[in-house]
This record gives sequence, C-alpha cells and structure tokens, in this order.
Amino acid sequence: MNNPTVYVLSDSVGETAELVIKAGLSQFTNGNYKIQRVPYVEDTITIDETLELVKEESGIIGYTLVDPNLRRYMSKQAAKMGVEAIDIMGPMMDAMERTFNHEPRHEPGLVYKLDQDYFKRIEAIEFAVRYDDGRDPRGIARADVVLIGVSRTSKTPLSQYLAHKRLKVANVPIVPEVVPPEELFRIDKSKCIGLRISPHKLNEIRKERLKALGLGDHAAYATFQRIEEELQYFDELIEKIGCKVIDVSHKAVEETANIILQMIETKNN
Repeated sequence: MNNPTVYVLSDSVGETAELVIKAGLSQFTNGNYKIQRVPYVEDTITIDETLELVKEESGIIGYTLVDPNLRRYMSKQAAKMGVEAIDIMGPMMDAMERTFNHEPRHEPGLVYKLDQDYFKRIEAIEFAVRYDDGRDPRGIARADVVLIGVSRTSKTPLSQYLAHKRLKVANVPIVPEVVPPEELFRIDKSKCIGLRISPHKLNEIRKERLKALGLGDHAAYATFQRIEEELQYFDELIEKIGCKVIDVSHKAVEETANIILQMIETKNN
C-alpha cells in the first residue's frame, strides 16, 4: 500500500477532523501517511482548489464545515469530480438538529474558543513556574497560597496541581542557612501552609533522589542529622509565622491538594 494522502479541510483549525482521520489511518498504516490541513475555509474557491489537489494526488478529504451552504457545495463538487470526501461533523449535527428540534449556531471553532476559565488556569500555571522554589519572593504577596517546606516535600508538583485548579501558588524552600524572605511574615497567615514530613520518610525520599542523580546515598543531604536539623528549623519558622501545617509523610500530591482546597473553601465560606 502506497503512503496515503489525506487532506483536512475546516472552517476552524481542523483539529477535530485530523484526530478522527488519524484514528482511521491507524487501521491501515504504521504512520506512513501525509496529512495536509486547510484551515479557516470561508469560501467555495478554497474548496475547489483543495479538491483539485486531492484529485491530482489520488487522495481523500475529510472536512468539518458548520456552514450548511459550504457543506452542500463541498458534497456536490466532490461527487462531480469523483473525489472521496467525508463530512465528519455534518451528519452528527443534522441528527442533533432533528432530535433536539433546535437549529445549530453555525459558528466555526466554538469548541476551541478560549474562555475566562481557561485563561485563569494558564495564568496560574505560569505563576507557579515563575515563583517556584522561592526564586522571586515578590510572588509571595501576590499568591493565593504559599507553600513552605524543606527540600523534597512535593512543593513544586503540589504547586502545579493547584495551579490547574486556578490557584496562584508560590512555594518557598526552608533551609537553615538561608534567611526566609520577609514577605512570609507580612502576608495573611491563612494563605501560608507548611508541609511537614517525618524524618524517616524524608530520609527515604532523599536517598532515592541521590541515587537518581547518580550520587551516593550517604551525602549529608540525606543523613538523619541534617534532616533533623532542617525539620527543627522548619518547626521554629512555622511557630513564628503561625500558619497551618499538613503532614505529607504518607500523602499523595492529589490528597494534599484536596486538603488545601477544602481549607480554602472553609475559609471563604
């Protein structure tokens, strides 16, 4: 079988049609095919030009057009030229119109239009990246949640998880040799959450981390003496700030995140 050529024609970006076509092609090839998108189609001239290309290459065309006039034109011209053209979305829309007794909007790309919720999520994700690991203390004042904890208490993955819930999260590592940013003592303490972990669990995690980096697991970073020193400093700092603490010793990131979300919900009610 020669490598097939498939054209994707759409009045939007064409992603829906391409996904369906790729699913079909997977039954016939091992990835050896050519897909050519023709997006944002608004006129019959583009349809005619695409059909000519498809015929020349002995290909096939899949299309998603919400404008009923363009759909009818495509169907008619494809049949006239002897080109195999598949209306991917039309039959479904027609069936829905009959069943729901309601005319569709005929607006291209509605499923991909970015709403306010989407923008909030993206902004929160970018915020979590920008203010990760205490790299810029200015984010502490702007954050919805500030996570503090010693190294390897899942601050970063937790920040990203909460960001997908549209929360702006900054996280600050607690290290005895580093003076914590003043901003930690100025913000509303209800925004700050300490992540506590048991010495034994932290020892296990840090030794695995060192192994993953190709280092010996006897480095000071993973010793009980160093861990207890850090945790003691963490407890002292938590007492000064007066914030709530979650023990993450045996909790998955999702579980800790849900506790935080419940805390925020309780605070707002």
